[in-house]
Amino acid sequence: MAYPGYGGAPGGFPGQQQDPLYGYFSSVAGQDGQISADELQRCLTQSGMAGSYKPFCLETCRLMISMLDRDMSGTMGFNEFKELSQVINGWKSTFSSYDRDQSGTVEGHELQQAISAMGFNLSPQAMNVIMRRHSTNGRIAFDDFISCCVKLRALTSQFQSRDTSRTGQAMFGYDDFIQVTMSL
Repeated sequence: MAYPGYGGAPGGFPGQQQDPLYGYFSSVAGQDGQISADELQRCLTQSGMAGSYKPFCLETCRLMISMLDRDMSGTMGFNEFKELSQVINGWKSTFSSYDRDQSGTVEGHELQQAISAMGFNLSPQAMNVIMRRHSTNGRIAFDDFISCCVKLRALTSQFQSRDTSRTGQAMFGYDDFIQVTMSL
């Protein structure tokens, strides 16, 4: 999967200062033009990207950075942040459409439908693992939904890069497996 431009310090492209997201980003980025997980948490809260849901937890912010962190710096530049905002808005829209009772959570069957709508075909056993990991009393909050989506996207990307013949089978060495799963 290719990702368009990322990284970059303030002033990285023409019109950047006119982008409404740039104000939120630059208010926490500092002179290096990068934001860490705790800065991302503040930025997402200030920008309202979490919507009416509670602010993202720090672990979810770490996962979001790792999803787009191509230089492995542990930080995110403005272009990466802009890409993340588009992804979050898509996930928020999906979550809202399956949160039919507007409770701020989805149940297991709603999560299954949302994940399927995003193109992931998971077995009931895999869905049970996801529910055990991400739910509280059988419901998944928005923050946990985002965390789940980040992990699915990253794991799928890593798997696809190793399944070169597209057979649904991939070969992982032990160290490679540990690196992939522990980075999430």
